[in-house]
Amino acid sequence: MKKQLSPASLISIAGGVLAVTGLISYFNDATNLSVPTFFYGVPILLIGLALKNSELDPANNSISASDISKLKSKGPKELADLIADVTRHRYGQRAHLETSLQALKLWNDANPPKLKEIELIEIAENYGVSMKFDFCGVPLEKWESQKDRLGRFFAKGLTAEITSISPKELKLELLPKTKTSENKKDGIE
Repeated sequence: MKKQLSPASLISIAGGVLAVTGLISYFNDATNLSVPTFFYGVPILLIGLALKNSELDPANNSISASDISKLKSKGPKELADLIADVTRHRYGQRAHLETSLQALKLWNDANPPKLKEIELIEIAENYGVSMKFDFCGVPLEKWESQKDRLGRFFAKGLTAEITSISPKELKLELLPKTKTSENKKDGIE
């Protein structure tokens, strides 16, 4: 997906333009324009910079708008909400899915896991997601111990698969349960 300007960037740009316009107007003796633009521009610029400081960029994704609309109409609502949540700019959070990872006991205050990428998975008209994490301060063994809970946590009817990609990176796949996997679990072949 192409990178878009964040709301914090837009606010900072607008505040900067107003403040500079106010300064230029002041030095050109246009006091009717200089006072409001400068005195509104500086606080808007400061607000934008403060937001930019606490901004969390969206996770990388290759999910098209048509895939999102198919997911919303045919898939679990929770997955659509999850994708929408991690593919937008967030403010005041240290990592995507912060509260979810805390509830799953997959959180380290000093070095939290960081979601890097999310992809939509479609298997026989059922939907799941694949997420790549830098697991940072949370060891892979802890992720493995929460595997059953991870499958149920984000949406009904999902199973979790965890794969170590590198010493610091893992792939979490939340896959839809298929009839064959349910039958094997129940002892039916």
